[in-house]
Amino acid sequence: MRLSEQRIPQVRPRWKRLEPAVWLLVAPLLLFLLLTLGFPLLANLFYSLTDLSFRNLRSPDLTGFGNFASALRDPVFWGGLGFSLRFALAATFFEVLLGLLMALAFQPILERHRPLLALLLLPMMVAPALLGTMYRLILNDFIGVVPDLAQRLGLFVNFLTPPLVVPTLVAIEVLQWTPFALLILYTALQAIPGELHEAAKVDGANSWQQLRFVTLPLLVPALAITALIRFIDSFRVFDHIMVLTGGGPGTSTTSISIYIYLQFFRNDELGTAIAASLFLLLLALVPLFISMRVALREWGRA
Repeated sequence: MRLSEQRIPQVRPRWKRLEPAVWLLVAPLLLFLLLTLGFPLLANLFYSLTDLSFRNLRSPDLTGFGNFASALRDPVFWGGLGFSLRFALAATFFEVLLGLLMALAFQPILERHRPLLALLLLPMMVAPALLGTMYRLILNDFIGVVPDLAQRLGLFVNFLTPPLVVPTLVAIEVLQWTPFALLILYTALQAIPGELHEAAKVDGANSWQQLRFVTLPLLVPALAITALIRFIDSFRVFDHIMVLTGGGPGTSTTSISIYIYLQFFRNDELGTAIAASLFLLLLALVPLFISMRVALREWGRA
């Protein structure tokens, strides 16, 4: 019999082979998610099609897709989307890079003095809004420590005005969340078996070659996860930017989250704000759907 005529059994994906008892166990969680996420989503879908505002909360009128068109025609919306994207990319790059360098440099020290890791993680424990207030005082032109030191050195700069405001905001984000990248990557380094480095040494590899051909390839999954988490978190940045600049000067630091906030609370355009948030949800579902498809395919092959 030819190979093409042989019947090859079809293997169902692993997630489809789950026992009914497993589905029964996860049913309460699925029901909870359906109630807490499904109902607000349906409510937002309805309100995005109305002229909802604080004046007619109880009786909004249906307007169709006018709110979506209004948001998409607004240049401030696209400016906020572009700012959030640039901010997230820059912050993620520096956080992952610095976290990797710190994890590699501090690994021998942290192995001998574990409590130092807790000290390195302290910036993560400060609320972003409180951090924004702290930096607003530190960077203030009249009473701030940093401008005063700069003036003593003959430098007269305002860190919260163009062209320094965006790099300043990125630096603040990086200073707070680089410890997160350090924690994940240091944990990943600890999981690399020491036998691999010993085998590389036996083969004559120096420290740089071990880093390039052993350590970094094994860190790729951890680097990808860290970058994804930090990108998502940085993209929706709101707290310290709102406290420091309020989205200004002008709209130069208006992130998409600040745009939605201003439309909702300051401009009384609740329908437009909800429509903009749903548009962002649709954008987020595309990479989420792709990543889930890839993950399920790989799980089914396991």
